[in-house]
Amino acid sequence: MKYADLHVHTTESDGTFTPTRLVQAALKCSLAAIAIVDHDTVGGVAEAKAAAVGTDLEIIPGLELTAQNENQEIHILGYFLDYQNQSLLEKLKLVQQNRVERVYKIVNNLKDLGLTLNPQAVFDISGPGTVGRMHIAKALLQEGLVASTAEAFRKYIGDKSPAYVLGFRFSPAEAIALINQAGGVAVLAHPYMLHNDALIPEFAGYGLQGIEVYYPEHSQAMINFYLDLAKKFNLLVTGGSDFHGAVKPDIKLGMIKLPWELVEKLRQEKR
Repeated sequence: MKYADLHVHTTESDGTFTPTRLVQAALKCSLAAIAIVDHDTVGGVAEAKAAAVGTDLEIIPGLELTAQNENQEIHILGYFLDYQNQSLLEKLKLVQQNRVERVYKIVNNLKDLGLTLNPQAVFDISGPGTVGRMHIAKALLQEGLVASTAEAFRKYIGDKSPAYVLGFRFSPAEAIALINQAGGVAVLAHPYMLHNDALIPEFAGYGLQGIEVYYPEHSQAMINFYLDLAKKFNLLVTGGSDFHGAVKPDIKLGMIKLPWELVEKLRQEKR
C-alpha cells in the first residue's frame, strides 16, 4: 500500500525542517508522497523536488492560503498547482507583505499589554520565509516574555486573544479562485476550526473542491461527520498531519497516512 501526508510545512513558513530535510524524513517514514503547503508561499517546492530526484517520493506542489471570512481566519489548501505561475507569485508577494505589516501591528498590541518586543527579533527568526504568529511566539519565548510558545498563543496572539490581528487580503472565494487559476485543487484545511460547518456548502458554491477530513485534531466522530458532508456536497476527501517539526513536537510526519486512491482522485481534479 502507498500512503501520503498532504499537509506539511517547511522553514519557508513556520516549520523547522528545511525542504531537503523534510524529504529525507519522509523517505524514512516510507511515504509515497508529501504535499508542501507552506503558508502563503510556494518557496519550498523547488528545493523539495530537487531533493527527491532519484527517489520514489513524489512532491506535490501546494500551499496553505490564508483568507478572511468576516472576523474569522480561514485556511484554504491548494494542491497540484503551478508553483511557477507568475500571477500566483505576484499575488503571494502582496500576502507576504501583508504578513510583515501584521507583525508590526501585533507587536504594537503586545506593547499596549506591557510586553516590549522588537519586530526585528521576529524577522530574524523567520528569515526569508513567510513570517507568521509562530515566529512571534518564538521571539516572545526567546526574550523571556513567555514560558512557552503555547503560552504566547493562549495569552496573547491566539485567535481572539488580546494582541491578535486579522486583516488578511483575500476572501475565501478569492483564495479558491486564485488556487484554481493556478491550475490547483482548492481544499478547506482543518474544518473543525471553522466552528461553523454551514460555511462549507457556502465555500463549495465558490468552487471549493475538497475538505481535509483526516487531521490530528479530528475525532472519529468528526471524521465520520466530514466524510458524510463530503459525500453530500460532492467534495474530495484529503488529510495530513500539519507537520511543523520542533514547534509542534506531538505532531509527527506521516501520523496521518492518506490512502493512495484519495491522492489519485485529487490528482484527477487538477485543472
